[in-house]
Amino acid sequence: MTRLIVAAGGGGDAVAAAMLDAALYGDDDQAVILTYAWDRLLIDPLPGPRGADDFTGLAPLTPAVWKMPAEARPIAPAGSTLPRLAAELPHTFALIDPKQGAEGVTRQIEELVTRIQPTTIDLLDVGGDVLAQGDEPTLKSPLADSLTLAACSQVTAPIRLLIAGPGLDGELSHEDVRGVLGPVVHTFTAKDVEPVSSVLEWHPSEATGMLAATARGVRGTCEIRDAGLPIPLTDESPTVYAVDLDDALSRNELARAVMATATLDEAEALSREICGFSEIDYERNKALWLKEQRPTRLDPESALPQLAQFEAGARSRGVTHTTFRHLTEALNLHGSQRDDLRRLLINHQPEQYAAPLWSITNAKSTHAGQTP
Repeated sequence: MTRLIVAAGGGGDAVAAAMLDAALYGDDDQAVILTYAWDRLLIDPLPGPRGADDFTGLAPLTPAVWKMPAEARPIAPAGSTLPRLAAELPHTFALIDPKQGAEGVTRQIEELVTRIQPTTIDLLDVGGDVLAQGDEPTLKSPLADSLTLAACSQVTAPIRLLIAGPGLDGELSHEDVRGVLGPVVHTFTAKDVEPVSSVLEWHPSEATGMLAATARGVRGTCEIRDAGLPIPLTDESPTVYAVDLDDALSRNELARAVMATATLDEAEALSREICGFSEIDYERNKALWLKEQRPTRLDPESALPQLAQFEAGARSRGVTHTTFRHLTEALNLHGSQRDDLRRLLINHQPEQYAAPLWSITNAKSTHAGQTP
């Protein structure tokens, strides 16, 4: 029995897909997870998604779809989290290559469906930005989700759209999407997180990190990203909802517009036209800025007092948790120092580690009700 899960936006959606597979279909199931190789600039300094020609060691699944084995490697200077995911998780990871637009992604999904004959097909999005109309002021990254939604809507096989943790990506709030959410399919628990717990120790996804933390019982308000966006962590946060695929398409203007695109450039131009921006342009600009940054040695004697100052300010804002990505930004550290900072803080104050988040309330109140 083979199942196919399409990770709508790549990145953390692929990790959440592994959680979903075990939770819904059992620990013995090893779904094929179709996902983008589209990582943050800390991982991949090249803007935009990587295609099959950006890797060595891929294995063909169909003429248009490539499997990402553990031994695959991105061609420098590109980077990717997918080979490490393939090494640490039992699933088959297959690459969405959007260079031929929605037409190409549609063809890839159709070929894969024909090849593996999946029992079920799920399109999974963490946070719900796949439901964006396109004009929301908080929208940051609509292109990948819109391409996969456009492609899935053109595939003849039945596909179920699932939204995990509405609002957790900080692009749309739970209230923004509540009206279109369908029935609850599952609520993640601490047990569901176990298969990906080691991945969450290093994977940079903030949304999936919060999804896992809330599944473990963490509640409060989490600051994320460089801007310190506050995200509510509630009892609804670890919930997975079904959404009608046609309803999602009728909301998402960009997805409808890109359906006939044959190149990524076409899709990106439509994003600029409809949403007023392209996230790849943002990555291009940020990549130039990051080139000017130079990492320095992490100094505990300065980092820990800075942390205390940050925590005091965060508590005054009603914040209870943060991500290590945001902490790195808040302490004015280079992005490459995130893992060093994480190790330092966990070793120094382990009681504040609400995996994979950092608690900035006192340990007793932070972990109340949290499943170990």
